[in-house]
Amino acid sequence: MASLRDIKRRIESVKNTQKITKAMKMVAASKLRRAQEAIIRARPYAYEMRKLINSLVARADRDLHPLLRPGGGGKVGIVVITSDRGLCGSFNASIVNFTMRTLQETFSGRDVELTLVGRKGIEAMKRRSCTVRESFMTTQFEGQLHRGAAAIIDDIVRDFMQGGTDEVYCLYNEFKSAVQQTVILERLLPFEPGMPEDEAPPLDYLYEPTQEEVFDALLVKHLHVQMHRVLHESAASEYGARMTAMDSATRNAGDVIDRLTLQYNRARQDAITTELIEVISGAEAL
Repeated sequence: MASLRDIKRRIESVKNTQKITKAMKMVAASKLRRAQEAIIRARPYAYEMRKLINSLVARADRDLHPLLRPGGGGKVGIVVITSDRGLCGSFNASIVNFTMRTLQETFSGRDVELTLVGRKGIEAMKRRSCTVRESFMTTQFEGQLHRGAAAIIDDIVRDFMQGGTDEVYCLYNEFKSAVQQTVILERLLPFEPGMPEDEAPPLDYLYEPTQEEVFDALLVKHLHVQMHRVLHESAASEYGARMTAMDSATRNAGDVIDRLTLQYNRARQDAITTELIEVISGAEAL
């Protein structure tokens, strides 16, 4: 049985750990609130931008712009977004596992190149037989997610237009709530628009200056906006997962402290009882 000193040291150690996890939970909660506000601002614009692009592309000739060309079933590019830091529950593991399952099932037999965003994803894919074309650290983009989105999109658009890939997807955690994040596989290129339900197919737009120039400006801009939203979704999901994980760790630490305290009290009572027996036995012997 452990000595009283050992049990006391363990209690102090767990208490110190509990202070750390509680502080991390508070920091994550603060960052989550700001991330939620950023999503509230980013989602409406991104969704309306998607609706507009779908409406435009649905009426356009697929040969009008390189980003509209249909996929030929060749090489696939996937942007996988994880975090740089751990201690956020299954946030990164769910992304990595979903990526491997997608490679084995959805894109089985096809040549796939990964663009990795986040140190955890980069480290995980190094241990697996995956082809990594480019990698980014999320710490490069903190406070400047629009620049990060532009860097990622410009890289994959350049590769797509040069014929390096036929299809491009993005895999990330979509934020639902602090305790729920959903892994999403979203297609980026080429565009596959659906006809808006509230508009008739024969309707068209008047373009100024030209349809080609409008698509040149809007298509890449649309991808920037969507990737900017995706980075916000992933950031909020990470903070929510970390807050939940640290809250669970704090409560578990409290349970461990309670068990150790009970063990300490029992050991202390045993020690007192043993001392009393020794004193009484000594007195009787005299």
